Amino acid sequence: MMNKNLWMRSAAISAALMLTISVSMANGYREKGIPVEVAKSSMKVTPVRDWNSLSIRPGKKAETWTLDGEQLNDVTFYGGIAPGEPLIRESSKKHKPLPKFTSETLLVELPELLEGTYRTEKGIGAFSVTGSNPDRFLGNEGIRFTYEFVDADNLPRKGEARAVLIKGQLFMATFDAPRLHYFEATLDDFHVLTDSATL
Repeated sequence: MMNKNLWMRSAAISAALMLTISVSMANGYREKGIPVEVAKSSMKVTPVRDWNSLSIRPGKKAETWTLDGEQLNDVTFYGGIAPGEPLIRESSKKHKPLPKFTSETLLVELPELLEGTYRTEKGIGAFSVTGSNPDRFLGNEGIRFTYEFVDADNLPRKGEARAVLIKGQLFMATFDAPRLHYFEATLDDFHVLTDSATL
């Protein structure tokens, strides 16, 4: 019996170790103090603390970073979204077409673009924009807006986005986290990270 328990404990430890290794291999390490291009674009950020970049990108021109795991704090960069393109990859163009950025899209319409993308791709019903103000981002006049939504697991989440239109293309960074604890705990990290953004 003792040998069986020992074997089971060893198996559980091995499984946990393999899971940890697979997660670390799936993520890219972003070292503090080193400028790095994001979202396959000319946008660069210089983190002041270490981050992880998820290897699976939400779109061709999008990239997600996290400190504690995507479900706990999610920073997504969108770099150079051109007219006619969605923010992220469409899982089904026929059954779940995503809203597209257009040459006529205004800064004040970007919250609606993000909302439509979240509602379609994440399958959420409750989403509300809670604030919107002018904001300087990437050296240009842009917009900063806040929002709340309930995800597919019925977890209330809060978010903030900073966006700008440059030469007809959209550059944006979003931050999502559970409303309780994680949003406020990591919001300053998002601000510092996006304040470092340059083109």
